[in-house]
Formats: sequence, structure tokens, C-alpha cells
Amino acid sequence: MRIFSHTCSNTEIVCALGCGDQLVGVDADSDYPPEVVAGLPKTGRDLDLDVAAVHALQPDLVLSSLTVPGHEQVVAALQAAGLATLVCDPQSLDDVYDDIRRIAAALGVAERGAALVASMRSAMPMVEVAGARPRVLVEWWPKPVIAAARHSWVNDIIHRAGGINPWGTVEAKSVPLEYADAAAQRPDIVAMSWCGVKVENYRADKVRARPGWDGVPAVRNDCILAISEAFLGRPGPRLVEGYRQLRAAVAAAGSSATA
Repeated sequence: MRIFSHTCSNTEIVCALGCGDQLVGVDADSDYPPEVVAGLPKTGRDLDLDVAAVHALQPDLVLSSLTVPGHEQVVAALQAAGLATLVCDPQSLDDVYDDIRRIAAALGVAERGAALVASMRSAMPMVEVAGARPRVLVEWWPKPVIAAARHSWVNDIIHRAGGINPWGTVEAKSVPLEYADAAAQRPDIVAMSWCGVKVENYRADKVRARPGWDGVPAVRNDCILAISEAFLGRPGPRLVEGYRQLRAAVAAAGSSATA
């Protein structure tokens, strides 16, 4: 089967299923695994996809998603071009697992999909916490602060890692916040996972310098960490690494609280 992947997460799912050799092209942001994507045609970024170029690659199936605002127009253009599409729109960790199984079934490797989901479940167990769970802010953007909300797989990951998301009851995928409103929730941990920014450019000093944040527990106790958006923002196999890093931060915050 000839597959075109329109999003990083779907590219990574295809490769984790052992089907990377079926990819005939990817979007320009798909950068993992490098040994697979380096030599593939790239037809533009996710919101600026060259649909004609995708069509020219003659894919049997285009894997797309609705995880970014504006993707719906791209999906409509792909379908208008007569391309068969499989569209993902995960909002929970279980949705991510369902999408992996759907993609695996479409590629004829359903058993690999089940195995991958089982592996991810095993690698992300529910952590039982003695006492209060640390309050975790996962922020997709620093100014304004954009926090993961209820309809996000990250909300589930925070809980599984032993934390609690102060915005986990907000009926949205994410929520923009004024600095004062974010500080008022007194997060114990701030995880920078800024979309579209390389992790080496995440700056904890930008968090510390926010007005009124000197009393925020995460700032006071230096619990500000950088977790690549590749590990939290892409609903695919590498969410396991994001979970591991959050779990380590939660454990460290718990140790500090009892010290």
C-alpha cells in the first residue's frame, strides 16, 4: 500500500507498526524516525499542504487529523481531490489507542496495532500517590499561557503519571490563560511543551519572570521542566516518553514536599 502521512503523529504510528517502507511522502514537519523520513518527498507543512503534490504521489491512503485548527480545510481539499483519507481526531488517551488500531487495520496489520497499544498501556501505568497529587501545568504556549484542558490526551497522561491538571475540568482541548489566572491555580510543576519550538529553545527563565509568579510553587521550588512537544503534543507512540518525564517530575515534586 502507498501511504501519505499528513501529520507527525501518524507518520510515527505507521513506522512503529513496521510499515515505514510503505510511506511515499509526508508533511514537512514529520521528522521522526529520521532514517525513514529523510529521503521521502515532503509536500508542505500541515496547514500549507500542497494537495496537488500529494495527489501526484498516487497514494492509496492519506492519513490526516483534526488535531490542529485549520486541518479541517486541508482534509476537505484532500477529499475533494479524490484521495482516500483516514482522519484522526483524538481527545483522550483511549482515542489515541483507537486511532492506532484503526490505522493498523487499514494497513492490514491489526495484530501489530493491538501489540503497540498493549505496549503503550504497559509503559504508562496509573501511579498511586500518597497524599495530595502535584498540580501540573502543561503549557503549549508561553504568552498567553495555553494549558492542556479536559479534552486532551495530556490530561489523561498527567493523571496516570500521578499529577492533577488544574484545568482538567475545562470543557475544551486547551485553554488560553492570563498570567494571573494561571498563577492563581498554584501549579507545583510547570512542563513547557511549546508547539513549534525546538526543545533546546524552551526557556524556564521566561516562566520565572512572569509578573506575580515568584510565589507559584513550581517557581519557588524550581519545578519547571522542558518536555519536547514531540513527546506530549503528538498523539502517537512517543507519548510514552512524555509520560516518563512527567512521572519523574511528579516523583521529584513529591520528594521535595516530604523532605
